[in-house]
Amino acid sequence: MEITITRSTFEVLVKDLIEGTKVSVENALKDAKFDVKDIDEIILVGGMTRMPYVQKFIKDIFKKEPNKSVNPDECVATGAAIQGSIMTGDMGRDVVLIDVTPLTLGVEVKGGLIEPIIERNTPIPVKKSKIFTTG
Repeated sequence: MEITITRSTFEVLVKDLIEGTKVSVENALKDAKFDVKDIDEIILVGGMTRMPYVQKFIKDIFKKEPNKSVNPDECVATGAAIQGSIMTGDMGRDVVLIDVTPLTLGVEVKGGLIEPIIERNTPIPVKKSKIFTTG
């Protein structure tokens, strides 16, 4: 099937996905203990950042024009190559890659609550334990 859609139709279709990333941006700032005014520059990477809607979305959050000077696809590929080189040890000892668990891991307890065991952004590997009893 082949279909042609306008930019505005496409933007309506992806609007919820793009605007849903605002929480991730806010969480990243909070985790880093930064405010939007602390950010000097925003570099857009990834193919979707070519969309004017995405660029406006970022500009509205950070109140500044994003940097579009890098090729968004090449930047992602370069980052993946660097990470692969670090993981295989080919990068040398000057670069350290710290992986973290992206989400809090825990156990569901009485009342549907979650008892966290490993907090998000904890460097891995990690080993933690908690004692639970039956009620």
